[in-house]
Amino acid sequence: MATIALTAQTRTDALAAMSDGTPLDVLVIGGGVTGAGIALDAATRGLRVGIVEAQDWASGTSSRSSKLVHGGLRYLQMLDFTLVHEALTERDLLLTEIAPHLVRPVPFLYPLEHRFWQRFYVGSGVGLYDALASLTSRRRALPFHKHLSRSELERVFPDLRHDAAIGAIQYWDASVDDARLVVTLVRTAAEYGALAASRTQVVELTKTSGRVDGAVLVDAETGERLTVKADQVINATGVWTEETEGLAAEEGGLHVLASKGIHIVVPRERIRGEKGLILQTEKSVLFVIPWSRYWVIGTTDTPWKQELRHPVATNADIEYVLEHANAVLANPLTKDDIIGTWAGLRPLLQPGTKEGTSSAKVSREHTVASVAPGLTAIAGGKLTTYRVMAKDAVDFALGDRAESLPSITDHIPLAGAVGLQAVRRKSRAYAEKYGWTKAMVDHLLHRYGSQLTQIVDAVEAQPDLARPLEHAPAYLRAEIAFAATHELVLHLEDVLAHRTRLEYEVPDAGEAALEEILDVIAPILGWDQARRETERRSYLDRRAATEAAALTTTDEEGEQARLQADDIAPMISLVEPS
Repeated sequence: MATIALTAQTRTDALAAMSDGTPLDVLVIGGGVTGAGIALDAATRGLRVGIVEAQDWASGTSSRSSKLVHGGLRYLQMLDFTLVHEALTERDLLLTEIAPHLVRPVPFLYPLEHRFWQRFYVGSGVGLYDALASLTSRRRALPFHKHLSRSELERVFPDLRHDAAIGAIQYWDASVDDARLVVTLVRTAAEYGALAASRTQVVELTKTSGRVDGAVLVDAETGERLTVKADQVINATGVWTEETEGLAAEEGGLHVLASKGIHIVVPRERIRGEKGLILQTEKSVLFVIPWSRYWVIGTTDTPWKQELRHPVATNADIEYVLEHANAVLANPLTKDDIIGTWAGLRPLLQPGTKEGTSSAKVSREHTVASVAPGLTAIAGGKLTTYRVMAKDAVDFALGDRAESLPSITDHIPLAGAVGLQAVRRKSRAYAEKYGWTKAMVDHLLHRYGSQLTQIVDAVEAQPDLARPLEHAPAYLRAEIAFAATHELVLHLEDVLAHRTRLEYEVPDAGEAALEEILDVIAPILGWDQARRETERRSYLDRRAATEAAALTTTDEEGEQARLQADDIAPMISLVEPS
């Protein structure tokens, strides 16, 4: 499927179509993984759908997760077999049918400290995890777990401290570039007719006879106000759920608290190991996750009471992660090893709903509720089960109509999944023609799948795009161009923070590559020298503020440091939640 190219012009056209007076069937507020999933679900039911996001796609929680697609092994301790089976089903569906290019298997080691009872106890739990995965209706996507002796553990993870474990259990889950998943969902939804506009904020919900029937939008790029009418409005704004609900001036809704989780990034060569680690701490689970060029280590779980747009990793957070990782590593990490960090906010759904909420559908992980007639809210959940959340939200909003318009997203491959095997076979010829390494071809297939052919088309039209970036050689110049021509880039930070992850993948956060990146995207986006400088300065200020926050001790201090950098496209302050 040659998925639609999302550009500044398609965004303008989408806003015009949304506000042309013809009501949408569904207006989705929020461009994270849940909102993007809802847009795709609704569009593939044949509905007229619009999706708006106040910032860049996936700029909140959905670009700052642990990037794992998993069944929720810890839920087995709560004996919640239904939830685990649901998550495992979704995990395997993503791996085999929906997004096999984006989602990759990852083996994890669960180190054992006690020879007999723990091996039996943990082994039984992981065995049950595998058994539940086998109950899915599709072919098994991942290998079964296995037990490792101490000598086998030392072979596959030499840098695990000798006295940290007497062996391990190896099991499998999966990983994904979370922001890339979201952008791909939005592009796929647009292919099925969804109207998509980022940097577009809902500032008012309109009503007729007490029923929510649309919204007033502000285009952050132009300041223009637009009115959109919709039969149903779905609030999928995560940690902003209550702020968005407040626009309806109703007492009901969902109650969501923000919890901060941070991750650090260290070079792959810094830790000798072939597989990931899962470690229990007194406050949370700590993952040491292998990626192609680095390790991701996290996370924390602390209340966040500051502004919601810019959570930051403080020195205290970083010290916590280092301390717990070093407890099991033979060669302790230091801050000098860290090449990047990120902090994200989990939207923790509180039990029950606000007084005044007329109805709700509750699962163990997420809740869908009617805040007011015409306005549905969804909150909670996790990355892995975004598709189920989207289905539940659309079903709930449609009510009785859902029976005649059932969800079909379990059979809808995302952009790049169709034809993946055929393009994979052609990739060797591409590598030989353009001088790409095996690692580069694997990287391209992982990011674009069968849409690698579109990268090749761009290279054919402009041969210099075949070269890697001089100061960020993990990415081709063609990838930067593709972001600008197909993935709705409006600002330089969109490229470095969400279309690539250079913001934390290299020690200088991509600073050395900025000029070359600007050379590629400026002609496409029509930027003059003054605009180039504005974008460059904004990104560097953002980087400096994040680094300053990482030197602070408290969240309050970290917030003040981060807010020293102005946003390139500021959000409008909403009314307080009612």
